[in-house]
Amino acid sequence: MQGLVRILVALIVLIASAHAADEIEFLNGSTLKDTVIAIHKADREVEFEAMIGGKKQVSRYPYSKIHRVVWKGKEYVVTKKAPTFGGLGNSNKPFKLTLGELKKRIAEVGSVPPDWLADTPLEYPETLDLSWPKPAPKGWNNRKNVGQYLWDRINPNEGKWRSGVKLMTHLLETSKDGSELNTRVKTTLASMYFKFFQDYARAAYWWEQAGDHLERDAAVGLAECYFRLGSVPSARSQLKDFPISLAKSKLLGDMGEFSEALGFVRKVRLAQPRELYLIAGDICRLDGTFKDAITWYEKVLSAPKARNEDYEKRYHARANDSINTIKRFELLDISKLADGVYEGSAMGYEGPIEVAATVKSGRVDQVEITKHKEKQ
Repeated sequence: MQGLVRILVALIVLIASAHAADEIEFLNGSTLKDTVIAIHKADREVEFEAMIGGKKQVSRYPYSKIHRVVWKGKEYVVTKKAPTFGGLGNSNKPFKLTLGELKKRIAEVGSVPPDWLADTPLEYPETLDLSWPKPAPKGWNNRKNVGQYLWDRINPNEGKWRSGVKLMTHLLETSKDGSELNTRVKTTLASMYFKFFQDYARAAYWWEQAGDHLERDAAVGLAECYFRLGSVPSARSQLKDFPISLAKSKLLGDMGEFSEALGFVRKVRLAQPRELYLIAGDICRLDGTFKDAITWYEKVLSAPKARNEDYEKRYHARANDSINTIKRFELLDISKLADGVYEGSAMGYEGPIEVAATVKSGRVDQVEITKHKEKQ
C-alpha cells in the first residue's frame, strides 16, 4: 500500500471506536479500542471486532504482535516488551527466537488446525473436479477447475477464506501423501494462511511440509514467516541461495537490510522496470533516506510507457502519491498540526483508498479507511 495510506497504517493499527472499554496494545506501541470477542489460547490469537469504513470487521491478531489486552475490565499481559534488534526499520520486531524456539513454535501451532475450522462447512460446487489436474484443461471454468475457483471465488471474498482453507484441508485428506497433488495442496494451504490470516506459524508449517523444492513465491514466503515469527538468521538462511528477485529484495528491505536489498534491486533486469523502482523507493523510505526514495519514484514517472494502460496509471499514481507523502507527511512535524480530522487518498491496487486520520495533541490518534475497492 503506497502513499498516505501506507505510512498512516504503519504508524498505528486501524482504530474505529475510542469509547469502548476493550483494548489491544501492540508491541509497536499502537492500540485498538473496540470489542475483544475472544482470546484463543490454543491458537495464540486474539479475536477483535472493529468498525472500519462503516462496516463491522472481525480480525485475529497473533500473540507475537500483542503486548497486552484489556478484556471485560481485566488486563492481560500477553507478550512482555523487550529491546528491538537488528535495525529493522519501521517493522520494529520486538524479540528474537533461537532456531529451536522457532521450530517449536511452528510445530506447536502449525500442526493444530485453527479452532474455527471444525465449525466451517465444506462448501464447493458439485461440478468441481477435485482431482485438480495440472495443467488445467483449456478454457476458463471456475466451477470445474480448483485453481480457477480459488482465484475467482475464494481469493477476492473474505467471507469465503475459511471455506477455502476447509476445501484445501479436505483435499489434503483425500490426496495421496507425497503425490504432486498433495504437495500442491500443502503449498496452497500455506499461502492461504499467509495471505489471508497472516498466520505465519501455520503458513511456515505447511510450506515446510511441502518439501525443500518450493517455487519462488513460496520460498520467499517461508523466509518471511521466519522473519515475522522473530528469527532473522533463519530468514536469511532461507534466502541465502535463492536467486535475485523483486520479492527477495523487498523482504530484505522489510528486514532492515537496506544496502543489500538495494544492491539486489540494481541487479534485476526487467523490460518494464516500474515495479522495481517502486520497491527501491519503498526500501529507501524505510531506511529514512527520503531524497533517494524520491529519486527512485521519479524513475517510475520517466520510465518507458507500459503496454497495459491500467498498469501505467497505477504505477504513476503510486509514485506520485509516494513523492507527495514524503514531502507532506514524512518530513512533517505532526506536533504542529491543529487537532482535527484530516482526509486524503492514495492509490492502492484496485483503485484509490480514502483515509481519515484524527490528530489529537500532536499525534495520530485514530486512522480509518473510509472507502476502498481492494480485495485480498
